[in-house]
Amino acid sequence: MPGICEGRVVVVTGAARGLGRAHALEFARHGASVVVNDVGVQLDGTGGDEQPAAEVAAEIRSLGGKAVVDGADVADWDQARQLVARAVDSFGRLDVLVNNAGVVRDRMFVNLSEQEWDDVLRVHLKGHAATIRHAAAHWRDLAKAGEAVDARIINTCSGAGLQGSIGQSNYAAAKAGIAALTVNTAAELGRYGVTVNAIAPSARTRMTEDVFTEAMSQPTDGSFDAMAPENVSPLVAWLGSAESADVTGRVFEVEGGAVRVATGWRHGAEHDAGRRWSPTELGPVVRDLLDRDPRPEPVYGTT
Repeated sequence: MPGICEGRVVVVTGAARGLGRAHALEFARHGASVVVNDVGVQLDGTGGDEQPAAEVAAEIRSLGGKAVVDGADVADWDQARQLVARAVDSFGRLDVLVNNAGVVRDRMFVNLSEQEWDDVLRVHLKGHAATIRHAAAHWRDLAKAGEAVDARIINTCSGAGLQGSIGQSNYAAAKAGIAALTVNTAAELGRYGVTVNAIAPSARTRMTEDVFTEAMSQPTDGSFDAMAPENVSPLVAWLGSAESADVTGRVFEVEGGAVRVATGWRHGAEHDAGRRWSPTELGPVVRDLLDRDPRPEPVYGTT
């Protein structure tokens, strides 16, 4: 039986471990050819090992699929361009871009260094922007040449970017930026046959195991492992399929067997004086607006 992504070509960034590995394997099981992108560094940014990505590619081939390994730094503008070219050169086309690569530098904001801020914003936000920019240019050129484009971008946001997270101001800011980037590029790229969506997953990965150790421990009794990264990948594969062509500009929360649509900023209650307000009269107005509007979700880590 053909898979839901049969014949499609997919780039997955950060694909050597965790969620990226699960995504790459899920796409392969459903008939896609996969570019397994990973720079192979440790969470602290040191090292550089190609072996984990090579093992994922070998596993895909053992399933009868097609895969190539790519070591591009997605936050490097030119290397991101080369990553898109690698997919086209290897498989003749590019249909899906899954942005998953990331790092963490968790620290209370008052103790955060400039380098820790820059590292996280660079890999997450710029790493998404650079790959989207070059994939979008590729698909735009095809569309302008008269070719039919049915392309997908799936970004990786986080609950930290949607609600905030204590000790993760850099990460939360980057992920909030990714959510905004998703909405904006979806509006711009639809004309070229490209959809853009994001997921905000909860799963056991290298980046989360020290933050939610107890909640994310693997069950030993054979019960459903709600924190397994493989639980997230079916939605990612569906969003990468032809079937999802009418879904764009949305953010989905995924945890265990639960899928939710995350609703972003909306216009709330309003008072319009029809003139310039005086600061002295705005106190009751603001409090009335807050009383009439839903309370925001609590920041993760607050009591």
